Amino acid sequence: MRAGHEGTGPGAITPDGCAVEFYARLPVGPEPDIIAGAVPAGASILELGSGVGRMTHPLLERGFTVTAVDESAEMLERVHGARTIHSTIEDLDLGETFDVVLLASFLVHTGDVRVREGLLRTCVRHVAPGGCVLIQREGEDYHTNVPRERMDPGGFTVRIASSEPLGDGVNVVRAEYDFPDATWTQTFRARPMTKEQFEEALAEAGLEVDRYLTDDRIWVRAVRR
Repeated sequence: MRAGHEGTGPGAITPDGCAVEFYARLPVGPEPDIIAGAVPAGASILELGSGVGRMTHPLLERGFTVTAVDESAEMLERVHGARTIHSTIEDLDLGETFDVVLLASFLVHTGDVRVREGLLRTCVRHVAPGGCVLIQREGEDYHTNVPRERMDPGGFTVRIASSEPLGDGVNVVRAEYDFPDATWTQTFRARPMTKEQFEEALAEAGLEVDRYLTDDRIWVRAVRR
């Protein structure tokens, strides 16, 4: 397990505390449409942290070529139709570039600054000239509107139970996922960033915001500086 990360519940748990069985149950959200609207048709996509393919499969259906990367072999076993690569993101160096590099799931908010720098360097290393990096940020109230929960139309509850300061700008977050037949939890470390702090982190990696793709500024299209 990565330091400060933990997961509980049935089935395999990844190094950052994610439950494979839980993510296999999650429905597809609006993300594939957001991505498709921000990049050229048929683009090659490097998906960093693909998980079980919740976004991979819809992107393939939309005609994109996807290379899916994840540090969990159990996650990648659920991905079909895409090239898969078992690797940590920060250590990835494929020696090739892609039209689009995708860094979703709030990974840019990792509590370890060195890991964040590694993630963004991987994005820069793999984006083709004229290409873009799509990043998913936390919402503005992610760490302040706590506890909170929502009932998914699929019949399960997603709950952010707590977000407690650990020190040095890092919070320890506990998430709970309740289904009628099973419960999973994940505890992880996250570093809240304002819009300005986020853009500064991008600049340090050689990226800049091209535009925010959603009104809540959670989805971002970035390009090389």
